[in-house]
Amino acid sequence: MITVTNANKRYGTFAALDNVSIDIPSGELTALLGPSGSGKSTLLRSIAGLETLDDGVVTIAGKDVTDVSPQKRDIGFVFQHYAAFKHMTVRDNVAFGLKIRKRPKPEIKKKVDDLLEIVGLDGFQHRYPAQLSGGQRQRMALARALAVDPQVLLLDEPFGALDAKVRADLRTWLRRLHEEVHVTTVLVTHDQEEALDVADRIAVMNKGRIEQVGTPADVYDRPANEFVMSFLGAVAKLNGHLVRPHDIRVGRDPSMALAAHEGTAESAGVTRATVERVVQLGFEVRVELRNAATGDLFTAQVTRGDAAALHLAEGETVYARATQIPELPVS
Repeated sequence: MITVTNANKRYGTFAALDNVSIDIPSGELTALLGPSGSGKSTLLRSIAGLETLDDGVVTIAGKDVTDVSPQKRDIGFVFQHYAAFKHMTVRDNVAFGLKIRKRPKPEIKKKVDDLLEIVGLDGFQHRYPAQLSGGQRQRMALARALAVDPQVLLLDEPFGALDAKVRADLRTWLRRLHEEVHVTTVLVTHDQEEALDVADRIAVMNKGRIEQVGTPADVYDRPANEFVMSFLGAVAKLNGHLVRPHDIRVGRDPSMALAAHEGTAESAGVTRATVERVVQLGFEVRVELRNAATGDLFTAQVTRGDAAALHLAEGETVYARATQIPELPVS
């Protein structure tokens, strides 16, 4: 368990952390998610001991480490940029921390071989970092961080410098790796899809504060406020309500009777709208609509089958309603 209590960190007049408290459960992967400047990297670096808090306490496994040096916190740290030793082979890079700790050679060999197999680099032992792809170098960095059996693994935008396809592949790999090693892991990311894909829990940060902590389903389906809802996935505004585009039903029938079980969606009513644009997005279709009553633009997301059945085309009149509206606090 990692516990941060009443953490404050200022840079001049800028509050990077504003009285932040969070519990990070042992063995779970927790994502710190937020826009640039939200404080997520400062919080991670404070856990690592790379930032000194103005106020507050950090404990790891029940031990107060607030004033303990990073080298003595028993953590592994992986940055966005690989920080590999370019003159060392993959094997020597991964073994580096074990050699510094003067572990026996047979132990080092077995540990490195096991880790390289786990991270999918078996057979790459004698290559140098320049001979690896970006994704392979990042997997090597993770193996190096795990080699010393840290209590905590801290990942600061580890896939941020990679292209979208490689990031998606590494997200899947990271989730499998975590399920195998079960080390307490904290991941900093600004990528909502990445957080939803890999994390057991997500802490959404904004302006140095934590807005909400919960499972991916909690923060997506039951956002604590408008910021969380707007940051964590696409939103549309329909008759004064924030809704998910995939929760907007589009049809040709102006009645579009509301089902009782859809609860608060009744308050949004049925809206007449004009199709402004239809965009094919792979297996989905984004329909950009203009509210006939207010002139406001909003977006609905429908399946390709529904779009074809409705014969959606620019300039045509359709009717829309929300099937689900999250209950947000009144501001």
